[in-house]
Amino acid sequence: MTAKNSKPIFHLTLAMMLTLGAISGLTPLSMDMYLPAMPIMATDLATSINSIQFTLTIYMAGFAIGQIIHGPLSDSYGRKSVLMIGIALFGISSLTSVFVDSVFALTLSRLCQGLSGATGAVVLMALIRDMFNREAFSRVMSLVSLIMTIAPLVAPLIGGYLTVSFGWRSIFILLASLSVVMILLIAKQLPETLPVEKRQPLRFRSIFLNYIQVLRNKKSLGLIACDSLAFTGMFSFLTVGSFVYIDIFGVKVEHFGYLFGLNVITMTLLTMVNARWVVSIGVHSLLRAGLALIVLASIGLVNVWYFDLGIVGLVPCIMVYVGSIGLINSNCMALLLNNYSSLAGTASALAGTMRFGMSAILGSIVAGSPHNPTFTLVLSMALCALGATCAYVYTARNA
Repeated sequence: MTAKNSKPIFHLTLAMMLTLGAISGLTPLSMDMYLPAMPIMATDLATSINSIQFTLTIYMAGFAIGQIIHGPLSDSYGRKSVLMIGIALFGISSLTSVFVDSVFALTLSRLCQGLSGATGAVVLMALIRDMFNREAFSRVMSLVSLIMTIAPLVAPLIGGYLTVSFGWRSIFILLASLSVVMILLIAKQLPETLPVEKRQPLRFRSIFLNYIQVLRNKKSLGLIACDSLAFTGMFSFLTVGSFVYIDIFGVKVEHFGYLFGLNVITMTLLTMVNARWVVSIGVHSLLRAGLALIVLASIGLVNVWYFDLGIVGLVPCIMVYVGSIGLINSNCMALLLNNYSSLAGTASALAGTMRFGMSAILGSIVAGSPHNPTFTLVLSMALCALGATCAYVYTARNA
């Protein structure tokens, strides 16, 4: 490790990049792998579709709350140990999901998965922030995202075929097994990036004041809102997308993953653009491009619903919307965390909590909506795109 502009620089190996990508893939695997299984899970557990949808929402709620906890812990005790313990607990809760016999038990298990799985998201951001400056952070995040795009690309495919071949419980057996592999990779490949002398004392008053410090900054709050609203719009699709595709438009369970994979391919392409051009073009320019794309996609979605263009019109608009998150998230977080050094874990935790907390709230509304699922999907995504754009334009464009 050497110093440059007071920033620790670590030698980033291919094995380390693959490990970072694997950690970042934990969340999409947990969410996307069981999407095509949801209708079958509702039948097997003798419950309603809304109740199964709520298990995804409760996972997001736990994910949001967990980041509030894990962020300060990583600032106090270091990144690596907190990360390993969190993923170990995630593996245990995944195994618990295999043996549930009611939707209530599944909901509790998913809550525990979210609480523990949040470790990966918040600590990963802080860990990379420890290593790199603003532009390099965005570039590395793009590369990490590019590596882990295989997770959301294959997750619904794997989930669909596992459900058809071995039943939906096999999905959670796989998640538990993957957590063991990740712990071994972290132990061997990742260094501790937060020196003891830079760690923050774990005092609840200090933690509270640190969160207030971030929230009082108008630009930081705007960036968090921009990132959170864009992600929340995508989460609307995760909540009801499988029902829209499978139940309304008649897509087969095992084929849902192929349509879902188109979204990830688009995200991969835009992530590659971000990694290639962020240093020369700049973080703000690419963030604005991402926001422009989700607004255009939202306009397209409204027209698809109004003129009843069906799945042929719906799929391309969803592809552009979801793909644009690759531009928005990396650059929002690069701008946000550039302002915080020793509080990177806290700032990342707050951003993650807002992102997944808002997703959980909207997800519960979308899941319980009495309106046509396609209308609910289009309306929620369009409003989130508008909100994200306004948050950036009015508060964060000069961050």
